[in-house]
Amino acid sequence: MNHTKIFGHRGSMGTMPENTLLGFRHALDLGVDGIELDVQLTKDGELVVIHDEEIDRTTDGSGYVKDYTLAQLKQFSTGIKFSHFALFDKNVWSKERIPTLKEVLELIVPYQIELNIELKTNIFPYDGIQEKVIATVNQFDYADKVVYSSFHLPSILKLKQMEPSAKIAWLLEHELSHPAEYVKSLYLEGLHLHKNLLLNGVYDKKSGADFNIRVWTVNDGKEMEQLLKMNNVETIVTDFPMEAISLRANKYLSIISDDKQAMAFPKASK
Repeated sequence: MNHTKIFGHRGSMGTMPENTLLGFRHALDLGVDGIELDVQLTKDGELVVIHDEEIDRTTDGSGYVKDYTLAQLKQFSTGIKFSHFALFDKNVWSKERIPTLKEVLELIVPYQIELNIELKTNIFPYDGIQEKVIATVNQFDYADKVVYSSFHLPSILKLKQMEPSAKIAWLLEHELSHPAEYVKSLYLEGLHLHKNLLLNGVYDKKSGADFNIRVWTVNDGKEMEQLLKMNNVETIVTDFPMEAISLRANKYLSIISDDKQAMAFPKASK
């Protein structure tokens, strides 16, 4: 039976402040198979977990991540701007800060879940980010649980050169004419594809290729159900992991029920 994994996108960003320890704890409590997060470098070379190159959208500060030291970034709240969420608690959320990758690993290591680290290098190169990420992951002996991804292909290829055993995946919004050839020649572990590439039938079959397909970002219930039925989808990345986990459970309960019914009422032989 195919068991599609559910990854919380930036934690559980549909219901909690994104890329925060608060959001990651919530995703862990829900029972996700993995977490997707983004890393960038501060002015003083520290690895921080944040999606945008600027801090304006997700914090009460302003400016580029790269122009602040870690200590300066820690002054800003990453929760106060999400008061529109139903679970908002001002006293708790206002205290949330941009986490370091080390802080996230300290949180998730006891759970031994998978971790997708996206290198946000498609705008700023962040020289040295690969070495720092590898060193931090190895510090926690967590390499076997991590897959590195990026829209900027050279970044993950450089990481692979530095750490040949690392699992790397290319983030794509567009179709590749011969995906299996890219995967094989670039030593990719998988492709992280925009949901429309699967829902529109572009990648309806893997054609025997040995690579993982992780689909992002799937937030509609009907689309989740459609993707859960596909045998080639290894992972669904979603802002709403609770809904995806529930739909997956219902799917497998239905399969088990159908199997039991088939055993109880076997077809008559001709």
